[in-house]
Amino acid sequence: MHIEAHGLIYDAAQRPDAERIAFFTGLCPLRSGTIMSGFQVGPGKHAATATIRLCRSGDGGNTWQEIPFRFETRLQGVPGSLAAAELVEAAAGRLLLFTTWFDRSDPTRPLFNPETEGILRSKSLLAVSTNEGATWGPWQELPTAGLTGCAGTGPPVRWSDGTIAYPFESFKEFDDPRPARHAAWLLVTRDGGQSFEPPFLVAQDPGHEIYYWDQRICPTRKAGEFIDLFWTHNRREKRDLNIHFLRTSIHDGKQAGSQPCPTSVPGQIAAPLLLDDGRVLAFIVDRGQPGTMKLWQSRDGGVSWPADACLTVHVHGDPERLSNYKGNVDFAQYWEDMGKWSFGHPAIRGLDSERVLLAYYAGTPERMSIHWARVHV
Repeated sequence: MHIEAHGLIYDAAQRPDAERIAFFTGLCPLRSGTIMSGFQVGPGKHAATATIRLCRSGDGGNTWQEIPFRFETRLQGVPGSLAAAELVEAAAGRLLLFTTWFDRSDPTRPLFNPETEGILRSKSLLAVSTNEGATWGPWQELPTAGLTGCAGTGPPVRWSDGTIAYPFESFKEFDDPRPARHAAWLLVTRDGGQSFEPPFLVAQDPGHEIYYWDQRICPTRKAGEFIDLFWTHNRREKRDLNIHFLRTSIHDGKQAGSQPCPTSVPGQIAAPLLLDDGRVLAFIVDRGQPGTMKLWQSRDGGVSWPADACLTVHVHGDPERLSNYKGNVDFAQYWEDMGKWSFGHPAIRGLDSERVLLAYYAGTPERMSIHWARVHV
């Protein structure tokens, strides 16, 4: 594997302070050949005024133009912020955009409450475009069956039969004094987003000591089957574990929800892609020293990930200003550290049988841009 080209999707250096921080990176190639990218922008990470932006490329990712459409951040008169902008093409030119809305009626409240360890009240939202993202319909609230502390965790996927699944996680809300119960879920629609089935449980530790954060999924050729990678954290031992892997199907019902298996790969968020030749790629952020973005590959369905076969895409030159890394992690302090990280959120999509497109955010705490890289695999 080697990098053919790289550049910027969104250059924060050219933006006003209200739009100087961009992250929560997403990618979505369309049938027409257009490539879409969605992300969050604001004056800081998880800012009370954060919103989302979309860019498009018509030349394979070499150049990008911002779509001028602006999304409403108030719901029923309540001010809020928007997190990721994750896209999927339900039919030719018809796009679904999924995001998480956070209640900002008290703009002084941070996203995470270090006392209760809950997050701001949230809603999962959907908008629809019928013109490849040029304009969008109103927000629709998605049903999450009473789950709390919900947030999207990665791009939705579509199988060849038209079924679409959107990954999200549940936790606890800001003022909830009860112990946290984390779980990874999917919302499944079989009619292009007109209706959704009850949330489908993917992974939850029965003892609630292991957290399967930020799941990223990719479909296999078998309808309903998917590969899932998790940033995995051991709450009791106060440390991150290696990336965990799961291969399962939405058709397996309750049999699908199980504990993922550990891999040999260190890191946090990991975005998978299944190639036509059977290899599984994983674009992974690792906040060791130095911090890196690497493209790993497995030739045996995710069983082994040889370190000598991975490609370094990005080395973070500015050391993170953190109090914790991988060991002895105070949970409340870890959330504060997440707000300081200035690179990450990997996204990966196939372009053709030989090339994949990667996207991620990187910069300094003062300016964070959205980057792309095209890799020959």
